[in-house]
Amino acid sequence: MRRSRLLAVLVPLLAVLAGGTVAVLTAPTAWAAAAFTSTAVNGNGGNCLDLPNGSTANGTQLIQWGCNGGTNQSFTFTPVAGTTDQYTIGTAAAGKCVDVYGASTADNATVIQWGCSGANNQKFRLVTTGADKTFTVQALHSGKCVVPAGGSATANTGVVQLPCGTAASRTWRLAGFPGTSSPPPSASPSVTPTGGTPPARTVRVFWLKPSDVAYDQRYPDGIAAVMREAQNYYRQELGKTFTLNSVVVEVVNGDHVRSWYENTPNGGDKYWWSVTNMQNELARKFALNNPDSRWLCVGEISAEGDGAGGGGSPGWVVLSGHDADGAAGVSGQSMNRWYGGMVHELGHAFGLPDAASTDGTPMSASFYSYPNTHFSQAQKNSILAGPYGTFLS
Repeated sequence: MRRSRLLAVLVPLLAVLAGGTVAVLTAPTAWAAAAFTSTAVNGNGGNCLDLPNGSTANGTQLIQWGCNGGTNQSFTFTPVAGTTDQYTIGTAAAGKCVDVYGASTADNATVIQWGCSGANNQKFRLVTTGADKTFTVQALHSGKCVVPAGGSATANTGVVQLPCGTAASRTWRLAGFPGTSSPPPSASPSVTPTGGTPPARTVRVFWLKPSDVAYDQRYPDGIAAVMREAQNYYRQELGKTFTLNSVVVEVVNGDHVRSWYENTPNGGDKYWWSVTNMQNELARKFALNNPDSRWLCVGEISAEGDGAGGGGSPGWVVLSGHDADGAAGVSGQSMNRWYGGMVHELGHAFGLPDAASTDGTPMSASFYSYPNTHFSQAQKNSILAGPYGTFLS
C-alpha cells in the first residue's frame, strides 16, 4: 500500500491555514424510517420470535415458537430519532423493550425484555439481506445479531446474540415492515444496492458508516460526484476512462463505532488503522481481494484518528474521514482539492508511484492545482499498460 505522504503532510497544513479544526456538520436524513408492528419469522425454521406466555416480567428471555398469531408474537418497531435503520423493539404483550441482558457484548448473551430505557442495548439496526422485508437484527451496542441459540430451527429455543453472518438463522422476515421491499440502499445496505453483484471490470465505490455515525445523504452523493469528476478527468487525459456502476456508492453500515476503527491496531503505523480496518471489513462482507481482478475498489470511511490518513495501491483506494467530509462538502475547502486528491489516489490504484518532485502531474503536489494538472505521457502509457489498464474504455 502506498502511503499518501502528500496528503499526510499537506492536509494538516491546509487545516491550519483554513483556521484550525474543521467542523463536521450533520443534516437531516433523506429517508425517514416509519414505526410499524410485525411478527418476526426466523429464516431457518420458520418459527416466530415469541415472548413466552406473554410474560410481563423483566428479564424474560425471548424464544422462537411456532407462529400462532398471538399478541406475544407481535412486536412494535419504533425508529430511533436521527437514524434511518435503527429501532427500539417493544413487546406488544407487555409494553417492555427487547434488550440484550446486561448490555453484554459476549456471544450467547441472552435477548430478553426489560423496561424501556433508551440505552444502546435496546437499540437494533435492521440490515437488509436483499430479500423482501428480510433483515438481520443487529444490536447497536455490540454489533452482534439476534439469533436462536446455536442457530437452531427448533421451537422453544432461547434467543441470544451471536456474530452476524449470512446463515438463514441470522435472518428475520418482518411482514409488517412498511412498503413492498427492503429499505432503500442508502439506509441499510450490507448488500449491493443494485440487488446483485456489480459487473466486473468496473470501479466499485464504498462509504463505510460506523455504527454511531448518523446517515447523511451528502456523503454518498458527494463521493459519487467526486468519482464522476475523476471519471471525466481520466477521459480527458487518456481518451478513455473507467466505468462506474448504476448506484455509484455502496453505503455500508459498519459493524463498529467510529472509535473502534480509529483505535484498534492494524499494523505498526497508526496512520493506516482506520482505513485498513475498513478495508478488512469490506473484504469480509463483499468477498473482495487485495488486489481484486474483478473490480478496482474505492473505500471511504467516516473515521480517522490522530495522524491518520489514507492512500492507494494497485486495485484499491482507501480514504479516511477528511476525504469523506471533503466530498460531502462539509470541510470548507474547495471541491477541486478533493477532485485532485481522488485523481491522485486513483493513479496509485492504476499502478502509478508518487512523482519525485512537484512536476505539474497529479502524482505530485500539483494535484492541489486541479484542474491545472496533467499526466505525463510516461504516466499515461504506464496506466494503459498496467494491470487495470484494460478496465478503461
